[in-house]
Amino acid sequence: MKYYLDLFSPETAKAFRNSEQTISGFRPRQRNIAQRLKPGDKFLCYVTRISRWIGILTVVDGPFEDKKPIFYPEDDPFTVRFKVKAEIWLDFDRSVPIHDEEIWNSLSFTKGHRKDTSSWTGKLRASLNEITGADGRFLEKRLKDQESGQKIYPLSDHDEKRLKTHRVRTGSNKEIEVVVPEPEEEKETEPSVRESTQIQEKLCQIGERMGYRIWLPKNDRGRVLTQWTPETDALLDNLPLNYDDTTLSTIEQIDVIWLKGRSIIRAFEVEHTTSVYSGILRMADLMALQPNMDIRAHIVAPEERRDKVLQEIRRPVFSLLEKGPLANSCSYLSYDAVNSLFGEKLVHHMTDSVLEEFAEYSEV
Repeated sequence: MKYYLDLFSPETAKAFRNSEQTISGFRPRQRNIAQRLKPGDKFLCYVTRISRWIGILTVVDGPFEDKKPIFYPEDDPFTVRFKVKAEIWLDFDRSVPIHDEEIWNSLSFTKGHRKDTSSWTGKLRASLNEITGADGRFLEKRLKDQESGQKIYPLSDHDEKRLKTHRVRTGSNKEIEVVVPEPEEEKETEPSVRESTQIQEKLCQIGERMGYRIWLPKNDRGRVLTQWTPETDALLDNLPLNYDDTTLSTIEQIDVIWLKGRSIIRAFEVEHTTSVYSGILRMADLMALQPNMDIRAHIVAPEERRDKVLQEIRRPVFSLLEKGPLANSCSYLSYDAVNSLFGEKLVHHMTDSVLEEFAEYSEV
């Protein structure tokens, strides 16, 4: 028996509570990982945005695929599913905050980290991450104790705001959930610009070492090439793509693109301002111009901007694209993740799929 992470947003946690509590679903991109699970394995359920452990589910059967809506009224994205037995499911004000002293100082991935940073969030980046036996047993016991004791952990004003659901109706008369982020003042400093250039350069090198061709915007080349000297002919002078001028002009401005032949493999926007708008806007423009284009896009930003990026990706304007919400195809990638891949000695044996181990998608 093994333990695995099952991430819920406040909305999907509510939907699960109101369901028969016999199915837990995941996105199609997690299909291969899901195949590793066996009956008897356990899901440790964690609610994003309010950072709380809320329940334990035991796998009964699966995985299997089913598009019948469960978590959403229609177009439920969680189609890779398991039959489960709900061992524990707590109310929000009785779910256990990860910042609780006992929890924080006991889990291997939080112990020793500062609570006001996001350096500890790697383990909680994506559903189906395996939780160590020691951590799993501790959380299982702690949640069982909480189920019997029902200690109340009051929700803060910040938590209450994050629990609010915003639903909008699309032109096709479908309802979707969106995030309306609180405004922040945009800031840009010289050190942050220098760091973003270093990340841009490392993304180029990683892509080159994996065997991909690289595109850099013309205006960025002088700055990036002071730190990166291509060892091959990887850097493209022109994009080998057959799109209209408007689409090409948009693609040409993306910070880093990995290509194979005439196909875009990955696209990266490196953000160094606090607002994180510009890169997301460019990705959204691209998806709007070419709704049939299948691109994996990443907004690359420091750990402290993680929550902001994931919120902005879920703005209403980005959730109403013809091809579906931007959050389905655009993820957050941390500077730390890029640095980690850059330092990997065997990266030349890897493919772009390794990014899915680091990428974090918004799960509203």
